[in-house]
Amino acid sequence: MPPTLGDDNGSPHDEEPASDGAQQDDGVDASVDWDGLPNAVRSRLAELAAAALGQLRPGDVPARLRPVVRFAASKRAKLGKDVLVASLRDSTVFRTAVVDWCRVHRPEALDTHHADAVVVAVAAVLQGAPQAPHYAELVSHRAERGQLRSERDSALARSEKLAAEAERLRTRLAEMERASARTEQDSEADKLRKRLREQGVRLKAAKEDAESARAELERVRRDTRDEVSEIAAQRDRELSRAREDRVRAERAASEAEVARQSAREARQGDEVRLALLLDTLEGSIGGLRRELGASGRGPRPAESVTGVRAHSGTTGRVPDQTTLERLLALPAVHLVVDGYNVTKTGYPELPLADQRGRLAHQLAAMAARTGAEVTVVFDGADVVSVPSAGPRGIRVLFSEPGVQADDVIRGLVDAEPPGRQLIVATSDREVVDSVRQRGAYAVSSAVLLQRINRV
Repeated sequence: MPPTLGDDNGSPHDEEPASDGAQQDDGVDASVDWDGLPNAVRSRLAELAAAALGQLRPGDVPARLRPVVRFAASKRAKLGKDVLVASLRDSTVFRTAVVDWCRVHRPEALDTHHADAVVVAVAAVLQGAPQAPHYAELVSHRAERGQLRSERDSALARSEKLAAEAERLRTRLAEMERASARTEQDSEADKLRKRLREQGVRLKAAKEDAESARAELERVRRDTRDEVSEIAAQRDRELSRAREDRVRAERAASEAEVARQSAREARQGDEVRLALLLDTLEGSIGGLRRELGASGRGPRPAESVTGVRAHSGTTGRVPDQTTLERLLALPAVHLVVDGYNVTKTGYPELPLADQRGRLAHQLAAMAARTGAEVTVVFDGADVVSVPSAGPRGIRVLFSEPGVQADDVIRGLVDAEPPGRQLIVATSDREVVDSVRQRGAYAVSSAVLLQRINRV
């Protein structure tokens, strides 16, 4: 048989079985009567809020609590009890911050399976559990029951004391009656009899008070058992709804999986058709190449820098990432990068070898995404051992001793055939002016860094 509220050793979960869902803050408004909370629950809420107050971010603390923050930590709960509880009631941000602090520093304060009914009620109120009002009412019933028990015990104690006093008076009266031989003794005996009658009246009243307290305690027990039964029934209904929701969710997940499978099959069919189309196009392009005798083999212009050829006209400066993105999307575009000019703009604190490696890998990633031809040029004067190869997809060049990287960049621009789109990334004004006169676009090192850092 489950324990009743008359069992002081019973935990709140002996009186009200709790489901797993009661531990979670699901955001449902529990309609807690904050002003009607038992004093023990209010005091516990004030203690937790006062303990967390000194460690919360200023933005999580309501303005009316700022004077309370200045109190000594040991006095906050006592001096600011009402305003602390009111802030927990009115500020969801503050209440959430206190709950988060409890999870880290006092997890036992959020235990809805705790043996102490006050702890369970506080945890339910803070987390907004649907059973919070019932837990608060349960604590009130317990407090009322404790008060009635105290009054009953006090009445029984008074009754026993009066009975002992009456017995003492009877003993004294008997002794006086046996030894009374004078009128004064008879008068004293009358006084004692009168006091005895008064004590008897008081004893009767005390017994009636004790009986009334027993009846009230029994009524509270019956009401509490009814409340527990109602809470258990509500819990069962919620569990039933949760099971139904779970079944619906599983059915929806199954339907979604079927839809995803259908979409995958449709996409696979589209991919097969697209692959067949690409194969057809590739075959057509290959036949056209063979017919025209254009093999496309041989060194690229940037791999063999010879001679200088000036172009008439100038090409503009690339002002932002959007313009650079459009240029990189052009077919057969060639990006030439002034290596150290870019690295010393973006990460000058790194050693030169690390600068070269970082820039090369970033450019390789961008080249893989855009399909552009990328050549990066470094001054070779301070390079003891030139790497044999750079990252896949880009060309890394080092100038010969006595030759500046700027001259190599100009040679690369001059080596390209007229009409090919060229972009030179540098912030060196002389290089910018010279390559623009040769028909290339110029983009600043900062704009290029923004683009490659986004890859």
